[in-house]
Amino acid sequence: MNMKRTDLDRLAGLKLDGQMRGAAKPDRFGQGSGQMPDRKEQRRIDSAAGLVPFACKLPSELTQRLRLQAAEHAGGINGLVTELLLKSLG
Repeated sequence: MNMKRTDLDRLAGLKLDGQMRGAAKPDRFGQGSGQMPDRKEQRRIDSAAGLVPFACKLPSELTQRLRLQAAEHAGGINGLVTELLLKSLG
């Protein structure tokens, strides 16, 4: 099959573009972009630490207060909710 020179250049460009999209970013450009674990790895880390996801519905006023307090809390929202539950449960 005979291909024109422009078709060959276009296909080579598409091949190069696909290789560039699939390549990982080096740390020096991404400033440590490879440091965050993906979701599966994060779930494994959480389960090894004994953490379980727990979802519930709360009033919006309460969640707003929780977010404001969590901004100042060292453990974030998870640490704040854990601390408040431990205090209230005993």
